[in-house]
Amino acid sequence: MANMWRRAMVYLGLQDEDADDYDDAVSGRHAAVRPPSTDGGPPEPPETVGEPDPRDRLTVRPRANGPDSGVPTRTPALRTVAITPARAHVIEPEEFNDAREVGTRIKQRQPVLLDLRGLDRDLQRRFIDFSSGLAFAAGTRMERTTEQATFLLTPEGAEVPGDEVERLRARGLYNI
Repeated sequence: MANMWRRAMVYLGLQDEDADDYDDAVSGRHAAVRPPSTDGGPPEPPETVGEPDPRDRLTVRPRANGPDSGVPTRTPALRTVAITPARAHVIEPEEFNDAREVGTRIKQRQPVLLDLRGLDRDLQRRFIDFSSGLAFAAGTRMERTTEQATFLLTPEGAEVPGDEVERLRARGLYNI
């Protein structure tokens, strides 16, 4: 039963495939058994192969109720992203099936200008909901570019240069 939950968590990306040694021990597989210590202290850590992942650093942060007592916590690794100028791809959808193109372009790290002015209010709302969820999941910035329903989705690491903004202004797609 534990393996089923572990496999589901791995499938959903909530857990690494090799992160949980407990389930391996419960299922009878002993992948990372720690050898007992010879001096009666805690067991020695298992040998690792390759370089350690810098995201797995543990830092002990002091608790408020006592000195030198702490809880090991994972410190986030800083990520640097190179900013590259990119031309925005303008999408003027006619039906909701055109949302797939928005997702494909964002996965390719290309900025997308979504022009929803030709759609009825309900379809505009569906596109805005889809795009805001996509932006959240993909780490993309979403901003309104006109008073009507036009939005610019800019993926992390991409930037719309000034001359591209001027081109969009000339088409009436960027007024803010």
